[in-house]
Amino acid sequence: MHTIDLAYVGRGLHEELVAYVADQQGYYADEGVHVALRDGCDWDGERLAIHAPRTAPGCFARIVLRQAGLDPDRDLQAISRPPGDYGMDLRRLHDGRIDAALVGSTMAPEAVAAEHGWNVLAWVGDHFQIPTVGVAVDPTRIHPDDPAVQAVIRAHRRALQVIHDDPDTTVRYVQTFLGRHTTDEVRAHYETFIAPYFTTVGQADLAVGAAAISAVAAELGVPGTLTAAEFYRTAAP
Repeated sequence: MHTIDLAYVGRGLHEELVAYVADQQGYYADEGVHVALRDGCDWDGERLAIHAPRTAPGCFARIVLRQAGLDPDRDLQAISRPPGDYGMDLRRLHDGRIDAALVGSTMAPEAVAAEHGWNVLAWVGDHFQIPTVGVAVDPTRIHPDDPAVQAVIRAHRRALQVIHDDPDTTVRYVQTFLGRHTTDEVRAHYETFIAPYFTTVGQADLAVGAAAISAVAAELGVPGTLTAAEFYRTAAP
């Protein structure tokens, strides 16, 4: 039995669903690996609840804001908070203490907006794409071809097959992340935002990946020397 630590880059469906399905379906055990899961309008002066700049969702959000001509640190009053449960954001929106919030996939924003009479101003994925349904490895710590890594990848590919082929099971799993929503709302969220994008082919669009790497490097102020072809492996283990 191999052993490996697996950490999320954030909290929510996009970060956790594949690993959750693989765990619940017993695919890690089948593949002989023990996985230890670790805990990732006029806007001048508006108050925006947003993730910290050097977290993945905070970085992506700032890229989108800059595309819209907004400096998130000067044009807005950025209220930083960690990824997680966004219930306090809803309370602050309702009370008027903030004007907008960037929320993650621990809730279905379209259903929440409809419930409260709010507007969904934008989806980050409509303006910034980056292939993320995969397992990222730090090769200075563990080799990408290590048997434990390969076992995790096989388990995740099996989980993606469930997400693609078994909507009822997947909706049941998604409901554990979106507990505040009805089954119909969860199914609508799955059909719109999960089923079309969690693919089983194991391929990444290298052009999309290259553009994303350049944008992230520029936002973080680091050299963009890593290429998409170097980062994304697409061959099945």
